[in-house]
Parts: sequence; structure tokens; C-alpha cells
Amino acid sequence: METTLEKRDLLCENVSVYAGRLCFAGQDTVLLAEKYGTPLYLMDEDRIRERCRTYSAALREAFGGRAHAAYASKAASFKEIYRITADEGMFVDVVSCGEIYTADAAGFPLERALFHSNNKTDRDVAYAMERGVGYFVVDNEEELFAIDREAAARGVRQKVLLRLTPGIDPHTFAAVTTGKVDSKFGSAIETGQAAEITKTALSLKGIELVGYHCHIGSQVFDPEVYLRAADVMLTFIAQMRDETGFVAEVLDLGGGFAVRYLESDPEVDIAGNIRKIAEFIKKVCADLALPVPEIILEPGRSIVADAGMTLYTVGTVKTIPEFVKYVSVDGGMTDNVRYAMYKSPYTLFAANKMDEEHSVPCSVVGRCCESGDIIQEKVPLPATIKRGDVVACLATGAYNYSMASNYNRVPRPPIVMLKGGESRIAVRRETPEDVASLDV
Repeated sequence: METTLEKRDLLCENVSVYAGRLCFAGQDTVLLAEKYGTPLYLMDEDRIRERCRTYSAALREAFGGRAHAAYASKAASFKEIYRITADEGMFVDVVSCGEIYTADAAGFPLERALFHSNNKTDRDVAYAMERGVGYFVVDNEEELFAIDREAAARGVRQKVLLRLTPGIDPHTFAAVTTGKVDSKFGSAIETGQAAEITKTALSLKGIELVGYHCHIGSQVFDPEVYLRAADVMLTFIAQMRDETGFVAEVLDLGGGFAVRYLESDPEVDIAGNIRKIAEFIKKVCADLALPVPEIILEPGRSIVADAGMTLYTVGTVKTIPEFVKYVSVDGGMTDNVRYAMYKSPYTLFAANKMDEEHSVPCSVVGRCCESGDIIQEKVPLPATIKRGDVVACLATGAYNYSMASNYNRVPRPPIVMLKGGESRIAVRRETPEDVASLDV
């Protein structure tokens, strides 16, 4: 569809304007809101597949086939996403029995799954092995011993990657920084704990140590951060080779590539970044006389974020003169808690008034009985914004549905998949009966 407002940055090429209305994946969002109701999560299947293929092709080209992209389930976990990623030949990472169950129920081949978490219970370990999860990403020695016991009881050797903290600070928001020495995740290289857990893993009969994992954080725009992490990790691999004779076959550098939430955010060149990472890894491996390990990246946000959009209906508009204009919608922190948690920025539009100037600063707030129930503050909307208008929040495909809650016993919205001009329900809308269904 034709974009009629050329000067307005719509963040992603799957967003456009036609006849004064916002369109997503080529479909009129106002009509979608009428058809399915609001709040409503939309997901663009073609965009998801495009991102999967971008990662897979770039990794294949850069590493000659010895590399994989593993979709980070925590970004958005529901059956359809596993069907898509399975169809695209991706690996996945999972962090709970719930994600394992969902992937398995969708038919995802779990031998291509990596099981994360800093606190896997004995029940989690047994469940994952029973379901045939291919790799465990081991956070600490207690978990390593638990996996060894369960593997021994089953008469198998479980493939594991050891999660290490390389001491890299990517200068992103503290709550999504995971690679520093004092992170709750992994064993620190700097303190010697990484070397200790490596030697322990090599001594256990139920453990097949295949390599290492690290994750430096999220919303990373600068590829130099990955180069620093790769340098630290490869140097450690060489150290372990010299001390133990073990040479890691796999190096998982985690995820974290950033996405655009605002007009001011730069575009991230995924393929270009992967080429830079590959060139650097090959050079460092040559300098250290190491074979290039099989590389895994774990994109989550950058697979699904701009493939998502959330639609709301305006309820009340309240102006407090000389202070603030509140625009209350029928969703809120129950479907998007990220502003309340992280002050995360978003771009919002009045979907049915795209031919009007968006110039009045408004605080778009939710329906929950909570003063922190805010989707975005000081976002420009039309002066005529009123009850019944449709407000669209862009780039909500990551960490919106997956972090949704039933606070105030509000049912969660449905997910509607868009593809080729058609729409279909992937996750149905919850009802009050669903919310109370576990009560006894």
C-alpha cells in the first residue's frame, strides 16, 4: 500500500499509510481492530521469516555452514513461532519447561534446542532430558552435578555448553546487561571459576562438554561489543586447550542485536555485523592456532520485535491544564510492561488519523489500578484524539506477549498472524473464565 506521509518515519518497511490509516504487513489496522477487537497483538509472519533467513544466510556465508541461529524463545513463545522457526531450519533456546513443552507441542525438533536458565531444578533437568533437548547451557557447578546425576541414571551423556561471563559491559540498560563479572548468570572467567567448572565438567561421566556460551546483554547497536566478547572467549578456549587438552567445538555468542523503537534509533546491519564477527573470529583463531569453532548466535528481539504491533482503543482523554494530557487505552502494563520496568521507548500513532498532524504530547496510559501503568509518556498524538480512536504501538513483537500478565485479572490479548493479505488467530483472546480456570 502507498505511504502518503513520506516525511514520517514508520520504523520498518512493513508499516505504511493508506487513505489516512495505518497499515501493517499491507493490512488496514483499523479494520483488523474492528474484526478482532482490542487490545490486539499483530505479528507479521513474512517479516519473521525474512529475519530468520537473514541470520541463517549470513551465518552460512560467513562461516561456511559451521554456524547456526538459535531463536531466543523468551522474546515471544507460542506454538506458531516454533512452527515457523522449525520450518526455517533454526535452532531455538528455551529457558523453562513451559517453553520446552510449547516447542515440543508445536513439533519443533528438540535436538536443536538449547536449555538455558541460571536455576534448573532437578525436575527441570529430568523433564528436558525426557523430552530430548539437545543441549544444556550450564550456569553453575550445582546444575552441572544435577545434570550428571540424571544422565547417569539414564545411562546417557548429555551435551552441555558452559555459560561464562566474559566481563564485558555493553553499556545498555542495567537490567538487560548479562555479561559483566558480577552478573547473576554464568561462571566468571576473571575470577578463575570458568576454568574450575571446565575441569569439573571434563571429569564427569554423564557430561559431554562441547563448548561455551556467553551473552553480553540486549539492545546492542555496536558490533565491537561482540568482537570484545569473542576475543575473551577464544583466548579462554586457548587457555583451556593448553591446561587440559580440551578444545571447544562450539562457541555460542548469545543474542542481543538491537532493533529500532524510535526514529532516532539507527538501523542495524545484521548481515554486515555477522561478516565483521566472522572475520574477527577467524583472525583470532589463526593467531591462537585454534580451529574455528561452530558458532551459534541467539537472536530473539531482532527476529520478532518489528514483526509485531499492538492495537488499542482509546477510552478516556483527560487534560490537566499546564501539566499533562492523559490518553487512556483498553490495554496497558498487562500486555506491555516494558515501560513500567525499563522505561522502554516506543513509537505510537493514532491509526485512524494518520492524515492528521501528531503534535500534542500525551501520556498513553493503561486501564490497571496502578499509577505506573504507562505505555509511553510525552508521545505526540493528534489534537483531536478521542474515545473510540485506535492507537497503535509499533515494534511490540518482543517481550510484550511473553511478559504479559493477568494483573487486576485482566485477560490477555490474542495474537493474530498476518501473511499475504490474510489474517488468522495464532493465540486466542483470553476470557475471564480462562483467568479463573485454575481457582478451586
